[in-house]
Amino acid sequence: MRKKIVAGNWKMNNGIIEGLELARSVEQSIGSRTNNGVKVVLAPPFIHLPLISKIIDPGRIALAAQNCASEAKGAFTGEVSALMIKSAGADYVIIGHSERRTYFGETDSALLRKVRLTLENNLIPIFCIGEHLSDRQAGHHFRLIRAQLENSVFHLKTEELSKLVIAYEPVWAIGTGVNATPEQAQEMHFYIRSLISEKFDKIIADDLSILYGGSCKASNARELFVNPDVDGGLIGGASLIASEFADIVYSF
Repeated sequence: MRKKIVAGNWKMNNGIIEGLELARSVEQSIGSRTNNGVKVVLAPPFIHLPLISKIIDPGRIALAAQNCASEAKGAFTGEVSALMIKSAGADYVIIGHSERRTYFGETDSALLRKVRLTLENNLIPIFCIGEHLSDRQAGHHFRLIRAQLENSVFHLKTEELSKLVIAYEPVWAIGTGVNATPEQAQEMHFYIRSLISEKFDKIIADDLSILYGGSCKASNARELFVNPDVDGGLIGGASLIASEFADIVYSF
């Protein structure tokens, strides 16, 4: 049975003091209500990971890195390896976020290397895919999503693929004020699941968590999460407000 997951991506926000305060506030806002079965994940900047890991209850909140290096180790100044991330207390890594693809030109082959390194270090990849507005307007969105999967994680073995979490990001709905409708979200999540079933098998597809990552907020989370193929959210700006993030967690 697939997990319900709400992951908060803080992006490049908060210094150490602010980050620790936010993590504490999230844990307090969630309170004792975590028995609804939702897996709560926080993805702060790298420098926060070892400190936040010491102040949260790992049974209630897991940590994720926002990225990792595409190489295991070596002369790669400024990079952070999967091994380092694991040693800092994280259990998840966000890979292929739309901002990484757009601003840093991350390729499918590099993302596949990152996924393999996270798995080798017993980390769970949250693998992001999604289309820009021009792709959707041209009617290419389904073709693009298929290509993003076929050129990367569809090269994994079945047992490796089964350990992933997929996050669908309609890039045109992130920070633009234009939201994907619940119907659009469900349509794409169903399509992604069908591709996984076609490539691997239906059991793997049915067990895989697929998150929605397009400006999900407390005000629209419930109508998104009620869809049968939407298993939670990868939350951006709303994850920086503890009370709103907690409301999203309890939108199932």
